[in-house]
Amino acid sequence: MRFAYCTLRVLADRSRAPQRHPNETPKEQVAQILALKRRHPHWGPVTLRDWLRRERPNQAWPAASTFGAVLKRHGLVRPRRRRRHTPPHTQPFARIRAPNDTWSADFKGHFALGDGRRCWPLTVSDNFSRYLLCCQGLYGPKLKATQRGYERCFIDYGLPRVIRTDNGFPFAAPALGGLTPLSVWLLKLGVLPERIASGKPQQNSRHERLHRTLKAATATPPKANLSAQQRAFNRFRPEYNEDRPHRALGQGQRPADWYRPSPRAYPSRLPEVVYPDAYAVRKVKCGGYMKWHGQMVYVTKYLLGEHVGLKPLEHDRWELYFCQLPLGVFDERLGKIIRCPG
Repeated sequence: MRFAYCTLRVLADRSRAPQRHPNETPKEQVAQILALKRRHPHWGPVTLRDWLRRERPNQAWPAASTFGAVLKRHGLVRPRRRRRHTPPHTQPFARIRAPNDTWSADFKGHFALGDGRRCWPLTVSDNFSRYLLCCQGLYGPKLKATQRGYERCFIDYGLPRVIRTDNGFPFAAPALGGLTPLSVWLLKLGVLPERIASGKPQQNSRHERLHRTLKAATATPPKANLSAQQRAFNRFRPEYNEDRPHRALGQGQRPADWYRPSPRAYPSRLPEVVYPDAYAVRKVKCGGYMKWHGQMVYVTKYLLGEHVGLKPLEHDRWELYFCQLPLGVFDERLGKIIRCPG
């Protein structure tokens, strides 16, 4: 019959693919997926799916793999080079059971600005909720600027129990207890500095993952100067905290759904350092030395003007503390302080 009305080409085999697919993603949903991806080009399939499920729950959204296939079909994803992942490393850090138990702080690796200078973003996040508390662009990892960034967080959100960092300055130094002026200030506020092992960024993996998202969303293309870069950071923070679903928190959940400010308010004055009655107390002076029965014992220059506590152990040995942080063991016979391992 087809031959009677058409040319010889109609005798060729036709495709056996069905003309209709009952499980095909509706065109309206495809359009919504593509529109959201173009609005947030750094969001992946899982994040797009969770956002749409939360904001438009009346629709039956497909699996994340279908989202990925839609994006790939329309040229909105680039294949990622496979990388070998380092397995996670555990450490007896403080337990994280609620917001503000542990914050993480770090400097995102610097990147170039349009004016030839480099931006070092100081970032602070809450490990329980993944809430981004601070993202401040700086010209370098400077002590005073870092302390001001911390102080803004404390004023806005209260004090955490612990702040986890790496071993770089101004967070830590090769002094007794790894102390720096920044960590001395934190200890006097009742905040314990916690440091990951050297060369083990995976021990702070939640914060490192945040940095990857931050760079993808704000560093490309390069901004003209630090002010323009900071405006990009300021746009990113509310999106990351209040709009973007976070996979680790559960389907469609955002950091703002989990975070609550700390009940420990930032004090207007630093509290005095107080030790138990059983401790011997000495003041550090004269270039970082304390006096013990007429003998000068070096502690660290970073505790100049501060009081340390010595807890009695056995004969002629004392455990040395600054606030709640153990620094080492003072041996009277040797006349020196033996550092705590690690």
